[in-house]
Amino acid sequence: MRQRTVVMHVEIGCFLLCLSGWILICSTLATEYWTFSEVGSVVLTTGNYYSNLWMDCVSDTTGVSDCKYYPSMMDLPVFLHVSRALAVVSVIFGFWGAVLALIGMKCTKIGGSELANARVTFAAALTYMASGFCGMIVYSWWGNNVRSNFVDPYYLEQKFELGAALFIGWGGSCLVICGSAVIALCFQYFLHFLRFTKTLRRPPTHMTARTRRTNMLPGSSRATTVIIPPSHQSYRVNRENRESRGRRGTQENQFPRTVRPLVDSAV
Repeated sequence: MRQRTVVMHVEIGCFLLCLSGWILICSTLATEYWTFSEVGSVVLTTGNYYSNLWMDCVSDTTGVSDCKYYPSMMDLPVFLHVSRALAVVSVIFGFWGAVLALIGMKCTKIGGSELANARVTFAAALTYMASGFCGMIVYSWWGNNVRSNFVDPYYLEQKFELGAALFIGWGGSCLVICGSAVIALCFQYFLHFLRFTKTLRRPPTHMTARTRRTNMLPGSSRATTVIIPPSHQSYRVNRENRESRGRRGTQENQFPRTVRPLVDSAV
C-alpha cells in the first residue's frame, strides 16, 4: 500500500512537470522573439529586427513596431514548413498526453483496473515523450540554422541571434521529456511489482474437507499404512488360522452339552 501511494505521488508530480513543459512549448508559438537582431543606424535611433514561425517584425526606440506575415506559403523554404509542422505536432501530442494521463493516473480512478490504468499511463508517457522530442527537434534545428548563418562569412543578409523563445522551448521540452521518462519507469516498476506479488501468492489446492482435516492433524494421529515383508506374511496367516481354530474348538466344547438334551427331549 505504501509503494502504491509513492507511485501515485510520483505520477502526480510528473504530470505537473509535463503540463508545465507543454504550456511553455505552447507559449513559444505566440512569442515573436525566435530570432533577434539589433542595428544602430544613428545615435538616438536603434532598429530591432525579430521574427518567428509566422512573421517578421521591426521596431525602434520610439516604440513604433511593424509586423508582416510571410507573403506566401508556397514560396517559403522547406525548413520553415517542417518547423511549423513539428511545432504544431508537439502541441497536439502534449494535449493528448495530458488527456491520457488524467484517465490513467491512480488518483483519478477513471480507467478501471490497476493494470488498465498503468497501460493508459504508459501510453500517456509515450505521447508526452513524442511531444518533447518534436519540440526539441524544432528548437535545436532553428538554433543551429541561426548559428550557422551567423558564423558564415558569405552570408550577406541580415544576421540574427538566438531569441528568448528558443530557450523557453528548450526548457519546456526538457521538462516534458524528463517527466514522461519517469512515468514510463513507474509503469515498469508497477509491472515488476505485479509479477512479484503473483509469485508470492499461494496456488489453489484441490483438497476435500476430509483430506484437509486429515492433513491438519498432527503426525501421531494420522492413519498410517504398514507394509509387511513377504517373509512375515506367512507367519501372520498361520497365526490367524491357529487363533480361529482355537476359538472354534472352545465354542464346540461349550454348546454341544446343552443342545443335545434338548434334541433328545424333542424326540
